[in-house]
Amino acid sequence: MHNKMKPEDIPFGYLLSDVTLLFRKHFDRRAVRFGLTRAQWRAIKMLHHRGENLRQTELAELLEMEPIAVGRVIDRLQTAGFVERHPDPKDRRAWRLHLTARARAVIDDMQDIGRGLRKDATAGISAEELSQALAVIGRIKDNLQALEQGEDGAD
Repeated sequence: MHNKMKPEDIPFGYLLSDVTLLFRKHFDRRAVRFGLTRAQWRAIKMLHHRGENLRQTELAELLEMEPIAVGRVIDRLQTAGFVERHPDPKDRRAWRLHLTARARAVIDDMQDIGRGLRKDATAGISAEELSQALAVIGRIKDNLQALEQGEDGAD
């Protein structure tokens, strides 16, 4: 790469997209035996780590997804027996989400799949290199989120 190139001249968006797509593809392949997609696993993992009893809207915010999309993920998880919806005693229109024993039984295995994929994906990359790369990607994300907030405030 030429040293005088400016950051805005480096077309990294497609690379980030490709990495994301490949990561999802390989994760889904490894996790297929559990019948869970990556999106479904993210929902289970978030419920496990943030404590159950979250409302669907709260889960959507944590996952940075639209509530309707999270609703579809939860529908599939409920049908498959991984999640139960309980009425929210304070709001008749809302549901509280709870993991089932079936979900709890696969959490360790799913975390092992994620850890194994991260290990394979970062072969030959030091922890220091990865930390620096992630810090830069995090700053790019922050910049893009700030643009969104600026657009939202422009109305």
